[in-house]
Amino acid sequence: MIRLNKILRYIVIGGSLLAFSAIYAGCATQPKKNIYDRTPADLLVEAQEKLDQFEFKSATTLLQAIKDRYPYSKESIIAELKLADSLFQRKEYDSALDNYDEFERLHPKDKKTPYVIYQKGLCHFNQIKTIDREQSRIVKARDEFEKLVKRFPDNEYSNKARENIRQCLIYQSEYELYVGHFYYKMGKYQPAMDRFKYIIENYPDVGQYSEALEYINICKAKLAEAEK
Repeated sequence: MIRLNKILRYIVIGGSLLAFSAIYAGCATQPKKNIYDRTPADLLVEAQEKLDQFEFKSATTLLQAIKDRYPYSKESIIAELKLADSLFQRKEYDSALDNYDEFERLHPKDKKTPYVIYQKGLCHFNQIKTIDREQSRIVKARDEFEKLVKRFPDNEYSNKARENIRQCLIYQSEYELYVGHFYYKMGKYQPAMDRFKYIIENYPDVGQYSEALEYINICKAKLAEAEK
């Protein structure tokens, strides 16, 4: 009797293991659902999860899938902006800029427009590395920030933009100072003085006024000596 019970127990255990193996095998062989076969809502939920986990590359893939597969869905509008943000977080600023620009062009009256313009400015601003080489970035960043302040003067992002505008002005005045010193070292005192005067006239309140004024007087003295 005892031996019969053991046999029955082995049969039950063996049957359970076989059933579990069959279930596992079925799960393992089940094909993964194609990203384009999923609903835009499901894709957006997963994309947000990836963003929350700082997995920006995976998030970018999911958000791009929403734009490609469901361009007219309500999720697509959300995905457009989140895609730009994801690219921005990955420091792919030029690609992010293209996506922010597209969003602004397609949805000019969207409530997120002030944020989008601010981010466009940052795409340029964050690529400024040296004042002697990044003037185009400085100018473009300043243009975006000034556009934001002009269109939405009371918006919270306009307050941030004003701070960045001042920093752009500092960069631009530092560039003029850099060029002025370059001419001065070359002994080209008139072009140098013109640069320093430009700072006095256009950037009087950003920190380079005193130095520019000092070098204007030095250049005048040098030019006077040359005329003797």
